Amino acid sequence: MALRSMNSGNTFYTPVSSFAEMWYQIFLWALFSSIFVHTIAGAICFATLRQHKYGKFFPLLIIIMGVLLPLTSGILSSAAVAFVYRASGYQMPPLYALFWGIGQTVVAACVGFTRILATL
Repeated sequence: MALRSMNSGNTFYTPVSSFAEMWYQIFLWALFSSIFVHTIAGAICFATLRQHKYGKFFPLLIIIMGVLLPLTSGILSSAAVAFVYRASGYQMPPLYALFWGIGQTVVAACVGFTRILATL
């Protein structure tokens, strides 16, 4: 199987160079990966607390946080990464945007699981 070149015209392999395109792709990957992770967490929470009087509504809060976190911190961190790429003159392959977006979700999950913020 032959590898495709970066200039083949396929949008998956075509690197982006503008700030807005880089920011948007990173942000979308962060948003959708966060929604995916929080939906799974909400399903587990609902399965565990489905008989509780008020606990059955907690999954809704989990899913809302899965949307709000990327809309606040995800926007800023995606812009920071895109700014560094744009200021340095690098073009960003779309696969790197995927790594940066999912990486934001992984870092947020690690901070949540390790309770680093509770020690500060």
